[in-house]
Amino acid sequence: MLRHAALIAFTVVWTGAFAQEAKTVRLGYLSGYSAVIDKPLYAAFRRGLREAGYVEGRDIAIDARWAEGDPARLDALVRELAAKRPHIFVVGGGAAVAQALITVSGATPIVMANVQDPVASGLVTSLARPGGTITGMSDFHAASVTKRLELMKEAIPALKVVSVLWNPDSRTNAAQLRDVQHAAPPLGLRVLSNPVRNPAEVDAYLGKLKHEPGMAMLLLGDFVLTTNMQRIAAAAIEQRTAAVYTTRSWVDAGGFMAYGTDFEDLYRRSARFVDRILKGAKPGELPIEQPTKFSLIVNQRTARAIGVQIPRPLLARADSVVE
Repeated sequence: MLRHAALIAFTVVWTGAFAQEAKTVRLGYLSGYSAVIDKPLYAAFRRGLREAGYVEGRDIAIDARWAEGDPARLDALVRELAAKRPHIFVVGGGAAVAQALITVSGATPIVMANVQDPVASGLVTSLARPGGTITGMSDFHAASVTKRLELMKEAIPALKVVSVLWNPDSRTNAAQLRDVQHAAPPLGLRVLSNPVRNPAEVDAYLGKLKHEPGMAMLLLGDFVLTTNMQRIAAAAIEQRTAAVYTTRSWVDAGGFMAYGTDFEDLYRRSARFVDRILKGAKPGELPIEQPTKFSLIVNQRTARAIGVQIPRPLLARADSVVE
């Protein structure tokens, strides 16, 4: 009887604290981005694991999959990962990726490396007490979208029309579009809605993109757009159109301007949630964390290429200027 009780106690300890055992913990990592776009983010997550004391190949094994910006690939990828029977899923690239995982995850915890608005997406009931099996990082993208609109008008005083690229399959994108439409008229701006659900629709939009004086592009955060950022940035430069997004990688790809948080930091910090869950914490009781710092990055090289002279006061406020 005592031996039986001891065995039960050992099993409970192992279930609530995987990291304390010699057995390798298996993580299932799913990103909506392409492997190329996701490379620095995935590296940041793995760095976070190392900082928490985990060694890949000894303590941790990661099965990673990338949707390459194509929502149609998600169903097959989540089934592949579920078949590996991971102890924890890690998800990056938005709510749609997390929602796809929920269909196969069962009781397996899910850690978000970045999701725009987990509450509005219906993933959790509260940031403070998410409940269920999901926790992690929110990039707070929704709260910064109207700020990007204001920065666009400040950067280009003659701006009259904003072409918004957004994914209508994203509940958060739909809410952000409404915010932009509400904020635009006081700034003297008119909004053009351009829905893009997949790479083919991105291609169709870029095929019709033409230079129009007084028009700029605003991209809402979505893994379809993020994965295609280099092509979008190149087309915008070719058509001499200013385009604004949320990440530093957008400016590095040639984008005109970005305002948002440090995504690599979000991914690095998400590893702490993995650590806490492995040590026994319940994901539903771990508050979802949000970024506290947002950065403005301006690409002067692109500004010159498209014929825009950015006002000096805005350049002086920028956290980084690409010359």
